Amino acid sequence: MRLAVTFAGYGGETMSASQNSDVRTLLVKIFGKDRPGITAGLFDTLAAYSVDVVDIEQVVSRGRLVLCALVTAPTVAGADEGELRATVHSWADSLKLQAEIISGTGDNRPRGIGRSHVTVLGHPLTAEATAAITARITSLGGNIDRMFRLAKYPVTAVEFAVSGAETEALRTALATESAEVGVDVAVVSAGLHRRAQRLVVMDVDSTLIQDEVIELFAAHAGCEDEVAKITAAAMRGELDFEQSLHARVALLEGLDASVVDKVRSEVRMTPGARTLIRTLKRLGFQVGVVSGGFTQVTDDLMERLGLDFASANTLEIVDGKLTGRVTGEIVDRAGKARLLRRFAAEAGVPLAQTVAIGDGANDLDMLNAAGLGVAFNAKPVVREAAHTAVNVPFLDTVLYLLGITREEVEAADGADAEH
Repeated sequence: MRLAVTFAGYGGETMSASQNSDVRTLLVKIFGKDRPGITAGLFDTLAAYSVDVVDIEQVVSRGRLVLCALVTAPTVAGADEGELRATVHSWADSLKLQAEIISGTGDNRPRGIGRSHVTVLGHPLTAEATAAITARITSLGGNIDRMFRLAKYPVTAVEFAVSGAETEALRTALATESAEVGVDVAVVSAGLHRRAQRLVVMDVDSTLIQDEVIELFAAHAGCEDEVAKITAAAMRGELDFEQSLHARVALLEGLDASVVDKVRSEVRMTPGARTLIRTLKRLGFQVGVVSGGFTQVTDDLMERLGLDFASANTLEIVDGKLTGRVTGEIVDRAGKARLLRRFAAEAGVPLAQTVAIGDGANDLDMLNAAGLGVAFNAKPVVREAAHTAVNVPFLDTVLYLLGITREEVEAADGADAEH
């Protein structure tokens, strides 16, 4: 399904007849098999009656057309509404289409206060889940003004334009509902800011990449089990991040620095990561990473992926050997949020226009500080605290949360391939 056309016409500063709420209007609806020239044919037919176009929308699904035109009543001398109806029905019959014409006054009813974009991701998206999400929107007083599909693979993504409900109330209610029915839902407020330049900052380990870098180093040092025990203790709250970092890095003491190149070659990108970054850069977004891992890997990723910002801990190397220590400022939970703010200031992007993506508890401050915090395949405690969650293994699905369609991504890729 796609939204084929939406436009508005302007006739100067004086209010036109079509803008008057008391003027008589006709809603002309055309249904049938799609083919070239139907839209032009309808308006050519209506033009004989000198009507003004108030609104128009057209949708095509599996080759079936639904075309709606809201127009003013006929103004041609000697012509009446009945004649227009007969002419439109005759034209539609000639093309084996169905027509319906509904009389009324004025434009569409004004949208309610509070406007939001609600994006739903399903793998698959079931009718049951869709019913639950839309019913919850209705229960909050929201009205779905428009809906369309953003993507059909690797997940099904649809977006609802909702009015009449506050964004925060929608976000809270739909977070609970989505967890119960097994879909991912993102809610953002509508407005021009959605099209503004943004900054996207993401975690690295188990987010941008599939691996935990400390574990890759530990495999070369033969201390995987010891590192895993320390990590588990940190997850139980027995050690804070800085303590666990120092304890794990100490186990790498004496490892030859040549291992850095081996670890870089072993890093596996998360599916969709390159597509996400490539598309964001095309749109003029700035992209950065923050990591509790190591600059020896993030600097390489920054160069390979064309990132604008990168910050991580640094393994100390002396005389070609790892010393078992880190140098410089520690990038921990608070540090990630601090770096998000620093990157935003350097990029000239308001914090409200930032997007943060992460999977762990040490990402929570950053996720909460960002305008949109996305928990990516995260633990329950992180999913519950973030603005929204993505629970499929494709990082480029984040694009759909920003209103970018799969067709737009593929079109841009195709255009680049041609050049």
